[in-house]
Amino acid sequence: MNPTPASPAPIPDADPVVKAAVLAEALPYMRRYAGRTLVIKYGGHAMGDVTVGDSFARDVVLLKQVGINPIVVHGGGPQIANMLQRLGINTRIIDGLRVTDRETMEVVEMVLAGSINKRLVSAINSEGGCAIGLTGKDGGLIEARKLVRTRVEGGVRTEVDFGFVGEPHRIAAGVLDTFKQSDIVPVIAPIGVGSHGETYNINADTVAGAVAAAVRATRLLLLTDVAGVLDSGKRLIPELTAASARQLIAQGVINGGMIPKIETCLKAVDDGVEAAVIVDGRVPHAILLELFSEGAGTLIRAG
Repeated sequence: MNPTPASPAPIPDADPVVKAAVLAEALPYMRRYAGRTLVIKYGGHAMGDVTVGDSFARDVVLLKQVGINPIVVHGGGPQIANMLQRLGINTRIIDGLRVTDRETMEVVEMVLAGSINKRLVSAINSEGGCAIGLTGKDGGLIEARKLVRTRVEGGVRTEVDFGFVGEPHRIAAGVLDTFKQSDIVPVIAPIGVGSHGETYNINADTVAGAVAAAVRATRLLLLTDVAGVLDSGKRLIPELTAASARQLIAQGVINGGMIPKIETCLKAVDDGVEAAVIVDGRVPHAILLELFSEGAGTLIRAG
């Protein structure tokens, strides 16, 4: 049975009739997603805001209680950087990825699987949910392989050694299926295990996309620190086809750090996820705004 849910924070000065109308308008959307699986990537930047964190946990609990199956994958880049600095460990960032030696990997695992994962699990449980923390090591959930990248400098192509940075090779979807018919919300830290038992640090967006594809999720939600994809006039684009997204990348409209997020969405959609959404996770109740209204970010579909 579900634990007794905690009382939600009251909406100041909200008319009861308005509250009822909002719930009525949300009902068709709840029906649409009932019984479906959603994968939600919760970024490290949003975790620093206590108010946003509380609303995130409450949203996840609500999804489970109305019959939706949420799977949470979290990041933790800022928290890892802070801990490395406190410990006096210097690291390099190449192409947005942290070069991870054995010493750094120990800190990464401590932060992701320890403090961040347990804090998020505790937040969901305190809102009346039943969350359990996982890494890729649990049940062989994320089988990983070493990430291989090349760079061209001075006309010479060289291979970049990122150390213990990996990419998902196989997701054990059966492990996650065991939670689907239960009250439990899995909360996954993006740590994978290699074929010889080695531990790998994996980009959380990449893990979320791979998990979404493996469980055939209806939605992949990437909660980030921007409103979504913006056009050349800096206006939010509510929806894109995969072809349109690729065209915007080629035109330079989508650039910088947004490119890898879009690529994650495109791969997920290509692999069978119905749609992927980039949404501003700093906005309170961003998940509910996206799912139970006309949308709050940029949705990407096949086509």
